[in-house]
Amino acid sequence: MAVSYKELGLVNTKEMFADAMKNGYAVPAYNFNNLEQIQAIIQACAETKSPVILQVSKGARNYANATILRYLAVGAVEYAKELGCSIPIALHLDHGDSYELCVDCIEKGFSSVMIDGSHLPYEENVALTKKVVDYAHQFDVTVEGELGVLAGIEDEVQSEHSHYTDPDQVEDFVKRTGVDSLAISIGTSHGAYKFKLKPGESVPPLRFDILEECEKRLPNFPIVLHGASSVLPEYVELINKYGGKMENAVGVPEDQLRKAAKSAVCKINIDSDGRLAFTAKVRETLATQPSEFDPRKYLGNARSELVKAYKAKNENVLGSANRVK
Repeated sequence: MAVSYKELGLVNTKEMFADAMKNGYAVPAYNFNNLEQIQAIIQACAETKSPVILQVSKGARNYANATILRYLAVGAVEYAKELGCSIPIALHLDHGDSYELCVDCIEKGFSSVMIDGSHLPYEENVALTKKVVDYAHQFDVTVEGELGVLAGIEDEVQSEHSHYTDPDQVEDFVKRTGVDSLAISIGTSHGAYKFKLKPGESVPPLRFDILEECEKRLPNFPIVLHGASSVLPEYVELINKYGGKMENAVGVPEDQLRKAAKSAVCKINIDSDGRLAFTAKVRETLATQPSEFDPRKYLGNARSELVKAYKAKNENVLGSANRVK
């Protein structure tokens, strides 16, 4: 039997994005796969009074079970209230790869879905995205589409080469599909190895010229950035210090994300940074306390670090802190 997200206390992204565009910030979209991650996301966002989009990938649903994830989201709504801040929470399918998956998520209580047809020929992307929009809008569920392809690997999403979004296509795409937001490719990349740099090279700047052109073509329309983790060196170093092997892991500089968040970009996806913070503290705890075998201890330390990392994102990068009154 289908479940409406409204019964679960969730919201779609319409009002979130309207406020973000009006006030020049980006709503955090944090991926989660387990209990500790969702606890950290909600604690960080409640304590910073930030709206939040809980993102679930196809891989996360397979890993954690679709029913369990739904009830984790219900628990997240109640947990935020317990923490004293009833923040707006959306439950979003990240990189949906089929119409059937999007329908299943909508029927299981998701308030927002992404249909990623960016790898398809343009007309096929338009047709698939419109089909999902037509279904989702019957239930007041918001839909994110994508134009342009991000390089990199994260979860089950992968591409060897990136293709920047063509600003000449965005207006036609939005008009014909009816999407509520659009993910574009301006130089971000999936995963922890976003750029292949030679010694002494700097990370190439994001293509703000493409972003600005898309903004001109789509005034007051929500733009989304995927693959926007910064891959903070402190976590990479900690992982490597305690037995990991992450060489040349590089992300998007936070000052570039701050700049994007002040423009039409009103949703920024962050997954790898959470994984790195979490893994760094698990490795550190197990290496420095070799007799420890209680998962609550090493996962608890990881959760605490994740709260700290996400609060910093909300306050210093996305500008989403103190937006909920």
